[in-house]
Amino acid sequence: MPKCTINGKEIEVPQGTTVIEAFKMLGDDICHYCWHPGLSVAGVCRLCMVHIEGMPKLQIACNTEVRDGMVVTNQTDDVKDTVKWGLDFHLINHPLDCPICDQAGECGLQDQYMKFGKYDPEMAEPKVKKHKVVDLGPTVVLDSERCILCSRCVRFTEEVTETNELGIFNRGDRAEIGTVQGRPLDNNYSLNTVDICPVGALTSKDFRFRQRVWYLKDSESICPGCSTGCNVKVYFNEEGLWRVKPRYNAEVNGHWMCDEGRNTYKYVNAAHRLKKVKAGQSGDWSQEEVFPETMKLGEKFRAAAEKNPESIAVLVTGQYTNEEFKNFFEFVADELKVKNIFHWINNPEKFDDFDGLLLRGDKNPNTYGLKEEMKSRGGFKSLEDLQGKMSQFEWVLVLGPENQSQFPDLKEKVDLLSQAKSVIWLSACETPELDALRAPTHQIPMKTYIEKEGSFTNFKGLVQEFKRGTTVIEDALTLQEVVALLRGHELDYRNRPQPIGGTKKNHFTNVRGQL
Repeated sequence: MPKCTINGKEIEVPQGTTVIEAFKMLGDDICHYCWHPGLSVAGVCRLCMVHIEGMPKLQIACNTEVRDGMVVTNQTDDVKDTVKWGLDFHLINHPLDCPICDQAGECGLQDQYMKFGKYDPEMAEPKVKKHKVVDLGPTVVLDSERCILCSRCVRFTEEVTETNELGIFNRGDRAEIGTVQGRPLDNNYSLNTVDICPVGALTSKDFRFRQRVWYLKDSESICPGCSTGCNVKVYFNEEGLWRVKPRYNAEVNGHWMCDEGRNTYKYVNAAHRLKKVKAGQSGDWSQEEVFPETMKLGEKFRAAAEKNPESIAVLVTGQYTNEEFKNFFEFVADELKVKNIFHWINNPEKFDDFDGLLLRGDKNPNTYGLKEEMKSRGGFKSLEDLQGKMSQFEWVLVLGPENQSQFPDLKEKVDLLSQAKSVIWLSACETPELDALRAPTHQIPMKTYIEKEGSFTNFKGLVQEFKRGTTVIEDALTLQEVVALLRGHELDYRNRPQPIGGTKKNHFTNVRGQL
């Protein structure tokens, strides 16, 4: 492993490491735009200039490999002056629209200027006008005037998705990013181009003008969208959740995530959620307090199970944590001796699909953890066995889907439940399909992935832990809390996580204009 000295500090790096990677390993700042660790080297921004002892000219750090004994610095006057001139050239045609730019607050251009610029501009030429608010496809908008032609987005569609929708057209200061004719930017990973854009040229239609980033907090989590288990950051404030972005994990998702996973923040927000126990049948529903109503249900449920465990059926989806499954099956399967446990699989025909990158047909974060927990208990009974037999059960307990949009057979399963005598439905969200259910039903509000902590096991068998980020619905329960209440245990409200507070209100965030 070659050793080199960077800004006076010695570091040992793997063979083939570039100088800019060595800077990153050391934690030293170096100016750059076009380099990205998940893409090939382009060397087009010319900002990562360094002085290497023994070389007559400055070199770019992104395309220079470390050699043993190399002495590198970006602190000399000639390097600093070169970087400032480079930034000045990048800004020749850049519009001064930071106050209205959606990237403000997390803009690489602002960051680089504050770290490496702070110069008095010497360019007096009029700026070249380019296209603004360009609709690239269903998810992304382009402002060509802000683009600095780093080519990250182009390389992403060439190297990662291999869909090749984007290119650089024209020459010189007339050059622009654009889509190939007849091929809009419309793939399952298009919003990664927004993440890697170092300026505000590419913006998300969904997030555009909805929040300022300095109004948001973030929490590290695991995407619940499928069994890949992408590592993510979820951004929120007291008004709710606003976006999900990928977090680097070399073993799982690298630098990327799919567009479907980004939409998982939407169903978490209060507008879509169950807030109290919803009790009733056939359109006649009432709202009940969560704790006392669930405890009452527990008495009846336990009595029926103790009298005849065969009178209980349980439907389980792979959308809860390992810790919740363990606690639940210890109660239902081990204590109450319930054997009629069925695995509700989303979209069985496409369950094993894989797009070759990240997106899987198993739209559950913890199918493998669920199967592992049931392995010692003999596995599941076939869901097909329920056809025509639902009426024999006194109680049917459904660990329903958190992300209901991924269960196309939701209405079909609800119709099947109509034959049961009583139903307990656990779900985070309102389920309109249940409104006409003839069986007496109790819908219990559940916490979502951002409101609890635990772990998911992905398709590789990798167990990934995550922490609670915030609370959206105060009365919603974790599965462990449901089990405690069904057992007849009282829960202390004072020890439960509360919603994050705050006085900030960003008005008009839900009033959207036309692009």
